[in-house]
Amino acid sequence: MHLSPVWGSCQYIAAMARLVCLLVALAALSEGMVIIPWWRSATEVKSITWENCDSGKLPGTIKSLSISPDTVTIPGDVTVSLVLNTEVPLSAPVQIKITAEKELLGEWISVPCVDNIGTCTYSDVCHLLDTFFKPGQQCPAPLATNGLPCHCPFKAGTYALPSSSVKIPNISLPSWLADGDYRATGILTADNKEIGCAKFTFTLATSSSWWW
Repeated sequence: MHLSPVWGSCQYIAAMARLVCLLVALAALSEGMVIIPWWRSATEVKSITWENCDSGKLPGTIKSLSISPDTVTIPGDVTVSLVLNTEVPLSAPVQIKITAEKELLGEWISVPCVDNIGTCTYSDVCHLLDTFFKPGQQCPAPLATNGLPCHCPFKAGTYALPSSSVKIPNISLPSWLADGDYRATGILTADNKEIGCAKFTFTLATSSSWWW
């Protein structure tokens, strides 16, 4: 999988978000300016649950995961804390297989892999990490701040990310990713052995409002 176009899009979105914030700040500083309302839509991710598959008997497990607020709004801010544990070291090749499903009329329908979202297999996670975080450069905060690596290999042990605030930009989700209930299962394998498995459920809802 090649993520350069996706990464470029994320950088473009971030730049546009900063530009919009700058324009809004300048407008607020202009006394007597008439603010014209505009219509916006936001995606809400709520009712998020998670659990380890097989009661956490695999060598890789999620020890804890906290996401707040309970309803995450895109765009918006989210606070995440996470503790992962692996009893075995992880080195290339590392693969993650995601199986995503949407509830439709009481049945769970497989969500196809489109633009790297949905039921997808990421066959070279180590390469993906090198794409996001250039080898030889220091890992960005909050990873570096908490002594967390961002490149393979990963030593056996516990990796903890304390509560960290992340700003989610106004990302346009695919039109087929409509409102509804979803569930996803992620399986991590290394050296052709299953290391960890986790299940997630969540609900997507789109809201619209006037913004002043």
